[in-house]
Amino acid sequence: MTDPLPRVLTRTGRTARDPKPRERTWKHLPPLLRLLILTQLAFNIGFYAVLPFLAEHLGTAIGMAGWLVGFVLGLRTFSQQGLFVVGGWLVDRHGVRPVVLAGCVLRIVGFAWLGYAESSWAVVGAVLLIGFAAALFSPAVESEVARQAVIREREGRGPRTRVLALFSAAGQAGAFVGPLLGGLLLVVDFRTACLAGAGVFVLVLAGHARLMPQHIPGRARTRERGGVRAMVANRRFLALCCAYGSYLLAYNQLYLALPEEVERATGSQAPLSWLFALSSLLVVCTQLPVTRWAGDRLDLRRSMAGGLLLVAAGFAVVAAARPAGWSGAVGLLPAAAFVVLLTLGQMLVVPAARAWVPDLAEEGRLGLYTGALSSVSGLIVLIGSSATGSLLDLGLPAAVPWLVLAAVPALAVAALPHRRGPAGATDT
Repeated sequence: MTDPLPRVLTRTGRTARDPKPRERTWKHLPPLLRLLILTQLAFNIGFYAVLPFLAEHLGTAIGMAGWLVGFVLGLRTFSQQGLFVVGGWLVDRHGVRPVVLAGCVLRIVGFAWLGYAESSWAVVGAVLLIGFAAALFSPAVESEVARQAVIREREGRGPRTRVLALFSAAGQAGAFVGPLLGGLLLVVDFRTACLAGAGVFVLVLAGHARLMPQHIPGRARTRERGGVRAMVANRRFLALCCAYGSYLLAYNQLYLALPEEVERATGSQAPLSWLFALSSLLVVCTQLPVTRWAGDRLDLRRSMAGGLLLVAAGFAVVAAARPAGWSGAVGLLPAAAFVVLLTLGQMLVVPAARAWVPDLAEEGRLGLYTGALSSVSGLIVLIGSSATGSLLDLGLPAAVPWLVLAAVPALAVAALPHRRGPAGATDT
């Protein structure tokens, strides 16, 4: 792949023209990047006002069995992550603005529908619509943030992971506020939380309709067909997808295994909001320092490997504690340790994976490859979530499901592709 902007990279991927990257902060970002990062913040406020409470709603108000709850949660992830490749392809062909606007409209309709759904089939329809909406706007936003981050890196304005870490921190700030908002709204009912989530996306839609440029300089639309065959033949990219999918399956347990563990320990899911808040607060407060530390010491592969091992350790902690059968406040300690370790792993894995994709993508196909990263991951989550839901319902010894879950990210380390040059250099 050609590199139109020359650069000189150190071992860690920092450009030689970037002697003081730590001095560059939010105020130095261009308006477009600020808009996209704030968009991620708003997306997650609306999304997480609803999602953490969905499993309990499906099991109690709708009366779904455990395996079906797991399937619906996996279906939501697959309809979102699994169809990212479609959204990415549309972004490459039609640009960022129309795809983001369409996604916001579908998310508004989906949340309103979910709030009024009273049958399993209605829930499935609403969940599919909610997921597909994200499959439109998320690849658009993520691919453009990654493209802008690479441009800034090549211009000597700091490593790309710094911008992507700020993007992740903004998303987690939204994930911090969202569950707290949802918890307050659940005092009324689940429908109110859904309608509030829809209201957030109404604001996002209005903001993008006014502020998003019709054409982003430097982003050419790809009209030619093809690209999928070359992507499918790109073994190193597919290996990255599989490793990232294993992480995403583990992260999805925040909505499936963790609520069950919290209810077992306390008899209620009330502490769940605070554990989600803990995760989000950790990212908001420490994502940038962690990314800076990792950028000084680790290349992208080592960063992802370390993150996956931390995620595995989180499951192992709960597995080790389950035979003791602790309850009450003490019983929440393993769950809190799980959340902390999972979050630390996330802070290493997510920026590194997103930063790696532009090096593996074909010229003009960044949207497609960004979408495909999530699509393969979503397929892994769809299959794995159904299996996890059944695993948790089988009545196995307390530690076994958590040990199985710990093995998933640990084994994913072996799937990571090896980089062929210094961190941040173009892969060939």
